[in-house]
Amino acid sequence: MSKRSDIISNSPSPFMNMFRKGLLHGAGYDTDKLKTRPLIAIANSHTELTTGHSHLDRLARKVHDGILAAGGEAAEFNVPAPCDGVAMAHDGMRFVLAQRDLIADMIETHVRSQPYDAVVFIAGCDKINPAMMMAMARLDLPALYLAGGPGQMDIRNTHNPRSSIDHGDYHDDGFHLSKTTTCATCGACEIMGTANTFQCLAEAFGICIPGSSNIPGWHADKLEAARRTGERIVAMVKEGLNARQMFTPKAFKNAVATAMSIGASTNTALHLPAIAHAAEVPFSLAEFEAAADIPTLLAISPNGPYGMQDLWAAGGMPAVLKQIQRFLDTSAMTVTGQPLSAGIERAVVRNPTVIPAVENAFRKLAGITVLRGNLAPDTAIIKQAGVAQDMLACSGPAICFNSEEDAIAAVNDGRIAANHVVVLRYMGPQGAPGMPEMLGATVALKMAGMKKVALITDGRFSGATSGPCVGHVCPEASAGGPIALVEDGDLVEIDIPARTLTLHVDEATLARRRAAWTPYVRAVPNGFMRRYRKHVLPASQGAVID
Repeated sequence: MSKRSDIISNSPSPFMNMFRKGLLHGAGYDTDKLKTRPLIAIANSHTELTTGHSHLDRLARKVHDGILAAGGEAAEFNVPAPCDGVAMAHDGMRFVLAQRDLIADMIETHVRSQPYDAVVFIAGCDKINPAMMMAMARLDLPALYLAGGPGQMDIRNTHNPRSSIDHGDYHDDGFHLSKTTTCATCGACEIMGTANTFQCLAEAFGICIPGSSNIPGWHADKLEAARRTGERIVAMVKEGLNARQMFTPKAFKNAVATAMSIGASTNTALHLPAIAHAAEVPFSLAEFEAAADIPTLLAISPNGPYGMQDLWAAGGMPAVLKQIQRFLDTSAMTVTGQPLSAGIERAVVRNPTVIPAVENAFRKLAGITVLRGNLAPDTAIIKQAGVAQDMLACSGPAICFNSEEDAIAAVNDGRIAANHVVVLRYMGPQGAPGMPEMLGATVALKMAGMKKVALITDGRFSGATSGPCVGHVCPEASAGGPIALVEDGDLVEIDIPARTLTLHVDEATLARRRAAWTPYVRAVPNGFMRRYRKHVLPASQGAVID
């Protein structure tokens, strides 16, 4: 078997072969064994600060054990793992999305510089999952993804993950964060946010051991899945089963269909184009528009009353894929060496209340909706699954802000009234820069009881966001998009059933405003973010650095 790692002891330079033998010996490796055993990289995003990644060191050890047992050699390296929750509602959030591309670059360049034969990618949270999938697609080596799994929150006891906010759980010392809104264990926040969305989509892509993604991070079964991942990656090297055999056009269509059915995070519309760009697969947001009639099968928080562990106990993603297989191309290849259909055949739906048949779906329409109109000539995104029925079509006078801090202050000062449409701009990939999440603003509105207030931004939202919140408006304000021309009092209309986003201002008025427009430019520190602002593509193209 010819391997990339053969270069270690079989390069054209006898001296370098001898030198490398000594170098690897110093690290505890036997180059004679590497002549016959594949060298597997473990790209781990373990970190002590991030709840969703704090346990990944244990998983990596089990992956390591599986690789050795199957006849391979393992070498672990680490990459950053930013926590969106820690970064939210302050300047740090501007730097989180940008780390997605940095993490992908780190993994790609490191693996290309060292002669690994395959890679196991271990991740759990929001930007790290798509970052590793981007690197996986670029490298096109035998590769396996291992999800850190969900943690545990107090969702089932309340049957309403928003109850502590909706019911005004206040105390003299301020807002009391109950267990409903905190994590009680290691693992990703137990909602259908971006973290769990992409752990689920890994199963639709066929890049992980089937059924492994939804196993809770604290459960012993996760350690067993890690061991199996290590064993399987060695077999994939021998079989020559590479990542792009999974990242195919049909697999991306499956990922979109799955995202629609699970009530995925709106960030899905940001990260899937980025992964497709890495895999060199043609992809646009039209894929989401084409899947608009797929119903939202699952009622997972923040869309409904269930948690990710309920999904796991009900049969996990294999069972979900079984229920929605009419929308999938089940001939797509998976890391098992078998098509997606093989895993679906073995899947069991253990609780049809949590994972219902399509006919009994939580909502008849798809979870994510693409909006277009004169306020978003390219596209805008909303999580329809999280919007109350009476707000699916709404309109009101605009109240405009160029920073999240100003918007939050306006909420706290009582300057925002019912039926206002908050326009929060210069939050896009170029404008912020970094396209931060607007959870601070959405939570402020929710805490103030403003359920009839809509929010429109060229930034993005956390997977925990619900309500009439439109994000990813393209073109963004910094690029001269119409959102930059909105003024206080302008009538803005959101019509989700019609998939439109309309600014009711005549073209002549907009032309006068454009002639007088000067972009708001936010200062950024010297360093990476200045290069990011210069080279980042629009959100509709994945906000990738090109």
